[in-house]
Amino acid sequence: MRRIITNIFCGIWVAIMVSCGTAPKHSDKKVFNMNLDQGLTSLDPAFSRNQNAMWMTNQIFNGLVQIDSALNTVPSIAKSWQISSDNLTYTFNLRNDVYFHDHPLFPGGKGRKVIASDFAYSFYRLIDPKVGSSGGWIFSDKVKDASSFKALNDSTFQVQLTKPSPAFMKILAIQYCSVVPKEIVEHYGKDFRSHPVGTGPFKFKYWKEDEILVLLKNEHYWEKIDGVQLPYLDAVKASFISDKQSAFMNFIKKELDFFDKVDGSYRDDILTKSGKMTSKYKGKFNLTKGAYLCTEYVGILVDTNLATVKRSPLRYKKVRQAINYAIDKPKLIKYLRNGVGIPATSGFVPQGMPGFDSTRVKGYHYEPENAARLLAEAGFPNGKGLPEVTLNTSTTYKDLIEFIQGELNAIGIKVKVDASPSASLRDLMSKNEVNFFRGSWIADYPDGENYLAVFYSKNKVPNGPNYTAYYNKEFDKLFEQSYYVSDDQERFKLYQKMDNMVMENGNMVPIFYDQSVIMTQNNISGYVINPLNLMILKTVKKK
Repeated sequence: MRRIITNIFCGIWVAIMVSCGTAPKHSDKKVFNMNLDQGLTSLDPAFSRNQNAMWMTNQIFNGLVQIDSALNTVPSIAKSWQISSDNLTYTFNLRNDVYFHDHPLFPGGKGRKVIASDFAYSFYRLIDPKVGSSGGWIFSDKVKDASSFKALNDSTFQVQLTKPSPAFMKILAIQYCSVVPKEIVEHYGKDFRSHPVGTGPFKFKYWKEDEILVLLKNEHYWEKIDGVQLPYLDAVKASFISDKQSAFMNFIKKELDFFDKVDGSYRDDILTKSGKMTSKYKGKFNLTKGAYLCTEYVGILVDTNLATVKRSPLRYKKVRQAINYAIDKPKLIKYLRNGVGIPATSGFVPQGMPGFDSTRVKGYHYEPENAARLLAEAGFPNGKGLPEVTLNTSTTYKDLIEFIQGELNAIGIKVKVDASPSASLRDLMSKNEVNFFRGSWIADYPDGENYLAVFYSKNKVPNGPNYTAYYNKEFDKLFEQSYYVSDDQERFKLYQKMDNMVMENGNMVPIFYDQSVIMTQNNISGYVINPLNLMILKTVKKK
């Protein structure tokens, strides 16, 4: 098998050389070698629902706008835009120098210019039931139908909303909203997933599923920095090694230029308890740590109409609050995460999100004496008379949950840990069949709305991600009110009120706000960690 894969790559390498217009002089070509540890199911942006798909589609496609490293919305294919006074009509003025990648189906095999009708088609695909896109939620309850997307002329595109959405511009930066060419999509049908054609800095070359993916430099890419055309790399080669330890060894052997899974049995080998690179590797590789909009949490089901809740002691708010006070989050981060992460003591919306304010949102610090007091006030002094509760987790996070188990046992809450595959746990959560569970919420777009939607009653499963079945009439009122507040600072105040409501209820136990940690070879520069954990390779250089 190794020989087969090697032969495949040798053939691809020749293709890279030819596409770059030179005879093979291997050292001249800059190929970025990386690994995807989970299978890639599609390169169609309409189905870019997981990290690997988002990472790869972000290289191949562009949208109207993009999010910069400071979480600002900046132009992409749309060079400018206007928003009507009622915040319902968005008009985008498109660049006239953006072309789809070359493809035999285009006249003369040359990529054609992107026009407004391409966006109208691409956006409608997301809500077309025949397509079945996983990104339909983007426009859910925001648009009427296909008529909401209009090409006023070739360079002017318009979106008509049914109600205001202050976060809409940020939502448009999600990979789902990438532009695709209608004639190519309709030619391939569902097979567009493996024959993607976009406008991005890299173009698709080859994909042997679960083995290798190759992208080549788009020689006609439209973005420049200081007059120099992007991207700087000639190609991107991704392997699919599922075993993280094996992938790490490949990185150590310099077969990979990038490594992002600094966890598992080798975490202590790489990181000190304070999150610094150990002396063993210091100077040999680059290590970068940055903000990542992700909250790791433990959720508690609170709908007392459900049988699982009626039988559970977690139905008592003071028990839930006691759980929040009982966990030593700094200790967990130091010893289980090697200093990677920030204790989640200021609500569910993570640090780094615009509007985050630890002085306005009061979460829980480690206060075991308060935990014991609340448990006693709930009628369970030192846990006496309290039935055992089951805490469900995926197998990947079992060590973290066993730490929490020990913390709760220390105040008298007996906990049984039930570990299952991630897919099985998600299925149970989506059916409200577990009432105490570990989860994580990663930002789709940089607005607190994306986190607080987790508690909106209309998003109760199966309609949305309200896995704790939280319901608060006042919360819903504030959430809906926020649609009509265009001033960011005023809207943030509403978000903070809502976050405080959730914290007081105790149905959510935020554990830590995550951070990204990546390693690169010393000859790699220009890789910037994005708080949305997007991989941006167009600015990366390799010496």
